[in-house]
Amino acid sequence: MASNRILNIQPVALTTTLTTNVLNAAVTSLAGPVGVTVTQPYMILRHIRITNKTGTAATFSLWKGATGGNVAGTEVIGTGVSVPANSYFDWYGILRLDSGDFLVGGAGTATALTFTAEGEIGLSG
Repeated sequence: MASNRILNIQPVALTTTLTTNVLNAAVTSLAGPVGVTVTQPYMILRHIRITNKTGTAATFSLWKGATGGNVAGTEVIGTGVSVPANSYFDWYGILRLDSGDFLVGGAGTATALTFTAEGEIGLSG
């Protein structure tokens, strides 16, 4: 019986490019043993933390969609959400990212904010 595994996303500095791919579950090579069909993974995010390491408030925005895409209607978690100086923003919920889904985003101030997340990873199929 298959089961999901705990996933801990390491810190990612958010840049001012709002089309940056922050997170994606795709595996580039699915080559496996003969007779075994390897499938793409998916992620279920349950907690996202955006940490502000500066002495000035900074904003962030996140979208779920295609690679490098921040199309209207695909906003998730926040758009222009302000994180107070030397503080953090926590999001709790359930957000599934399949192999074709990208979490895309950035910040209003270069490298002021750091993205981390926790959740689960599993195999589709």
